[in-house]
Amino acid sequence: MNVVKLLPFAAALAITACSGSNDTVGHDVSMAPSDAFMSAVAAHCGKAFEGRIAVNEPKTDAPDPFEGKRLVMHVRGCEDPAHELRIPFHVGDDHSRTWVLTRTEHGLRLKHDHRHEDGSPDAVTMYGGDSKPPGTAQRQSFPVDSDSVAMFRKADMLASVQNTWAM
Repeated sequence: MNVVKLLPFAAALAITACSGSNDTVGHDVSMAPSDAFMSAVAAHCGKAFEGRIAVNEPKTDAPDPFEGKRLVMHVRGCEDPAHELRIPFHVGDDHSRTWVLTRTEHGLRLKHDHRHEDGSPDAVTMYGGDSKPPGTAQRQSFPVDSDSVAMFRKADMLASVQNTWAM
């Protein structure tokens, strides 16, 4: 399985984990890994983190829109943190992306909401996948779902049909 991008959020969590604070205080360690993950992310509501590309495989001849750009995520959209979190993700001056993490019956779902400057949806939007069980409180993997594969094929984005996103 190819890992296309290890999103900067993993770096943000790693930095937080090294901060010396005990983030497990007050958290129920017996909860499902997906619930613990959502709780850990929600604990960062209102904060922003800068990250970098850790893995970008397989390499392609196409220019990478992330390469050399400042990558910043903001944990926001925390009105119902047990069910959904919305995380705007900025690539340089491009503010078109929001990661949407949603609790499902069997785990988590990651979708990428892409918008134009006027707020209208991009032709390629709401792609992603469901978490691969069991995951952990610190890491979840999201293999591409069939709807996203169909969207990528229609848009001739064949390098994306085997994506797995990891947070």
